[in-house]
Amino acid sequence: MKKQILIVDGYNVIGTWPQLDRLKQQDRLADSRDLLLDILANYRKFFEGQIIVVFDAMYVPGVKEQFQKWDLDVVFTPEGVTADTYIQNLSEELNQITNQVTVVTSDQAVQWTVFSRGAIRLPSYELYKRIQEMKRQLQWESKQHHDRKVQRNNPFTPEQLARLAQLRDDLSQ
Repeated sequence: MKKQILIVDGYNVIGTWPQLDRLKQQDRLADSRDLLLDILANYRKFFEGQIIVVFDAMYVPGVKEQFQKWDLDVVFTPEGVTADTYIQNLSEELNQITNQVTVVTSDQAVQWTVFSRGAIRLPSYELYKRIQEMKRQLQWESKQHHDRKVQRNNPFTPEQLARLAQLRDDLSQ
């Protein structure tokens, strides 16, 4: 089985996802970045692979760093290197026979470049929809689990529950 690697164009995703874009429009870019990392860290728990989030240096001049946060690899590109260029080069470097690289961006030029180098492209909003679906699925499974637990621990038969409901209704009148 190939190792799954997801490379995320951070600022592209921020501009595409509604709640992140709202924060950015309110001049809260750092909060938007942190929320993106938080969301991706939660997604990482279900994604069987590595997630690399790349941010442009143009929004944080003078910063060039790489670090791990919440089991994510976070990269701020060096000044003069765009996230697009960094992502294109990284996807080519990581795209080996043992890896399956997927790049998350809505930038058409980047999508075509990484696709021509063998990576899978995923529009930013498509990842947003996948994460929303994952949340819905988790809520549904949690509810199913909770309902089964309630049913297992319920000492009353359906007839007894109906009779109790009738008594409750009679008393409330």
